[in-house]
Amino acid sequence: MERRIFHGKIKPVDVAQTLLGEFNQGNLRAQTLGKSDKMVVQIGSRPEAMSGGQTAMTVTIQKIEDGIMIELGQQAWLGVAASLGMSALAALRNPFSLLGRLDDIAQDIEHLQMSDRIWQVIDQSARALGASTDLSDKLKRLTCEYCHTANPVGEPSCLACGAPLGNMQPVTCRNCGYVVKSSDKKCPNCKQALK
Repeated sequence: MERRIFHGKIKPVDVAQTLLGEFNQGNLRAQTLGKSDKMVVQIGSRPEAMSGGQTAMTVTIQKIEDGIMIELGQQAWLGVAASLGMSALAALRNPFSLLGRLDDIAQDIEHLQMSDRIWQVIDQSARALGASTDLSDKLKRLTCEYCHTANPVGEPSCLACGAPLGNMQPVTCRNCGYVVKSSDKKCPNCKQALK
């Protein structure tokens, strides 16, 4: 499972609608499940498709602090492999039969590249909405509890008043490195227990 986090003013429904618009056409169909804070987009081959093998993929989009987390599940591509195998067998028997299977082969190759295409669509959508994988300014800064001045993360003392910032520094999960709140008991990214 591949995971990316986008920071900025982006909501799960924004990405879900973009994926629906892009993949609910041709030999593919897409549908959404869930509510506004956590949505699932399922993308798969239409059962009645005239060419290409069957494939399916699930995209989970979840709201997190200052952005969204997107997980792309493993692609079910056994039908695509079977379709490519049929093309290879047909070519062994009669090389000219490949001419009749060009649509199938092109569709199979497109389906094998589906996860890359999904990430391209997600990246374009995030950029269009002003979101990115970079940490937001909110997460890059610490506010001094004494004088309320913004300080860069990692600064040992406040730039304005000199107060220590050690207890305010972010804590990361030892398993995956995700920045967690001091009140968190489980990592929101990998679900492992903290401390």
